Amino acid sequence: MNFLAAAGARRLCAVRAVLPCLWRGKYLSSGNEPAENNSVTPMLRHLIYKIKSTGPITVAEYMKEVLTNPAKGYYMNRDMLGEEGDFITSPEISQMFGELLGIWFISEWIAAGKNAAFQLVELGPGKGTLLGDILRVFSQLGSLLKNCDISLHLVEVSQKLSEIQALTLTEEKVPLEQNAESPVYMKGVTKSGIPVSWYRDLQDVPKEYSFYLAHEFFDVLPVHKFQKTPHGWREVLVDIDPQVSDKLRFVLAPCATPAEAFIQNDETRDHVEVCPEAGVVIQELSQRISLTGGAALIADYGHDGTKTDTFRGFCGHRLHDVLTAPGTADLTADVDFSYLRRMSQGKVASLGPIEQQTFLRNMGIDVRLKILLDKTDDPSLRQQLLQGYNMLMNPMKMGERFNFLALVPHQRLHGRNHQTNARQSKPSPSPVAGFGELAWQ
Repeated sequence: MNFLAAAGARRLCAVRAVLPCLWRGKYLSSGNEPAENNSVTPMLRHLIYKIKSTGPITVAEYMKEVLTNPAKGYYMNRDMLGEEGDFITSPEISQMFGELLGIWFISEWIAAGKNAAFQLVELGPGKGTLLGDILRVFSQLGSLLKNCDISLHLVEVSQKLSEIQALTLTEEKVPLEQNAESPVYMKGVTKSGIPVSWYRDLQDVPKEYSFYLAHEFFDVLPVHKFQKTPHGWREVLVDIDPQVSDKLRFVLAPCATPAEAFIQNDETRDHVEVCPEAGVVIQELSQRISLTGGAALIADYGHDGTKTDTFRGFCGHRLHDVLTAPGTADLTADVDFSYLRRMSQGKVASLGPIEQQTFLRNMGIDVRLKILLDKTDDPSLRQQLLQGYNMLMNPMKMGERFNFLALVPHQRLHGRNHQTNARQSKPSPSPVAGFGELAWQ
């Protein structure tokens, strides 16, 4: 992965001649916005210096710099979530979302045979709100989990967000242990007594029986963008606008670039986005699950290999030009779930993607909403519950835009981990929750 990026950079360095990007997508900027909207940020100055030194950069390198540059990256030193931030995620909208995901993990733990211990690993945990809701379900079902040794493992590159997560989960501003040089850079204990550890890389998480959660994680991983031309596929690059020295623009590479290898030979679209880093993560998850068991649940907005240009920015809950004032807005691209499935390379079974409204309804969100409404007479609380439900389930909001994908061991679908009923000649596996209707008894 790093070698690929380095090889791409070296190849682009040697070619300063580029083609103006005549294609203009739904969300992207060609660099022609009014000057007053193009603030000269520290990140913009950094990028201009970088491009002057090495030549045009890929969209993937642009995203990585803008989002996770250690000194100036958007995610590194700010809280961008919630009403005061740039976007709101499902856990911030309704407690029901996290509660139902908690039920999903317990359901899979039971279906796999109630292992004596499991790790719950979340990639990009946000504020920790989702984990907090999941842990509340674990506490409520404590009698079921009392003999299970549970630990939390959070993969987070942002120091600011890790501090917020620690406060959410442990109620301590400073966790019990910190070691910036260690793969486990923070350790603590949750309010319910569960040990929690923080890592910067999934590779550093112990390879043990685990359940993995990636909610709105893959959509911020860097993507390479390609446009089909009469000369074949050409990668979209970011360059300095020759007309305005402190503005950026899109251009097309004059020749093939290394990331073109990720495009399918039978690709029919005229514009594609590929995310090698997502493939690396999926391969790691698949390898772990195939060797040690467990499961992964991925929730994100995306498509099944059908969309073209989805790269966009968000600032203050509004669409934001991706090349304007870099470092002040979130950058994101829809997840290609067909690519994630391919990258599992058959090591695990995949289910989905299915739309969020279907998954949550299968998990019993309507039943949960009724229970919560019956428990309160407070008009404002009832309205909040109904509004949250509408945001999660409405097809015009999150209901159809967000999708769920599960990765499980092949034996999970063939019943080899299940205890056999005395009347059965072979195991009968239970369905994977959320991907079929639950039977409420």
